[in-house]
Amino acid sequence: MSDIEDEDISLLEDISLLEDTGGESETIVIASKGGALAGDVPVYRLRLSYSHESFLAIYGGSALTPGSMVVVPTKYGKDLAKVLGPVNCKRGLVDIVQIERPATKEDLERAENNRTMEEDAFNICRERIKTRRLDMKLVHVHFLLEEAKILFFFTAESRIDFRDLVKDLVATFRMRIELRQIGVRDEARITCGLGICGRGYCCNTVSDKLKPVSIKMAKDQNLSFNSMKISGPCGRLLCCLSYEHNFYGEQVRLAPPSGARMSYENATWSVAEVNAVKGQVRLNGPEGRSMTLPFDRFERADNRWHIKPAG
Repeated sequence: MSDIEDEDISLLEDISLLEDTGGESETIVIASKGGALAGDVPVYRLRLSYSHESFLAIYGGSALTPGSMVVVPTKYGKDLAKVLGPVNCKRGLVDIVQIERPATKEDLERAENNRTMEEDAFNICRERIKTRRLDMKLVHVHFLLEEAKILFFFTAESRIDFRDLVKDLVATFRMRIELRQIGVRDEARITCGLGICGRGYCCNTVSDKLKPVSIKMAKDQNLSFNSMKISGPCGRLLCCLSYEHNFYGEQVRLAPPSGARMSYENATWSVAEVNAVKGQVRLNGPEGRSMTLPFDRFERADNRWHIKPAG
């Protein structure tokens, strides 16, 4: 599909509801913002297990191994995070956490006990939501490691007045309660699952940064405007449309656009299809003739596309 036909306008209006113009969750608040980092200061990328958000951290002690757990400050309080690995390029880094210490055996045991309590808290909260008939969906519950506070993450189509729910939860758990409304893309990142490609969700396994995704990206990638094919389980456009968009943008500059006409072997040919993945262009000629040529057979001169001779 190279152009949007008139009959597609109403379809696009419906598809546009799947667009996501920005990240829906707050970025993690970092303990300190540093300027240039000394070359010998090790920088690591960490990930929070309950939200799958990743961030950068420094640590002045012995080297940390990937997969190990550390205690770091977050915007909610001190908590555990997994070390994904060291960061080699340190230029332009900002918003960096100072790791407090590697996790101890006691920290890991406390986190394991918290996971059991989180299951119970999830069921209790969900029952309270049902009792109060609140139009919200509970996604995840998390107990902080070193603070008496419970985080409840939920989704809702609009703002929810959950003050009475908070009172119920405080009375039940006798702890600080914080309810956080997140978007559907954040929910997919937290819960994970398999996409239509058979692999784990991009937002969980490829990158935790929720980049904006638009219908134009689907159009530039020559995809069908079928919401079932270009949207993910979260109900928004596929994250991979954003991740792959730059590739398609680079590829299309190497070939003529659909509909372009040019002369070759004493005949006029028009571009019927541009396959950016295969790097090929299919052309239609006179008398029902067609041929497929690689991108390197085309060149642009004098503001016109030309087919280079074979060989």
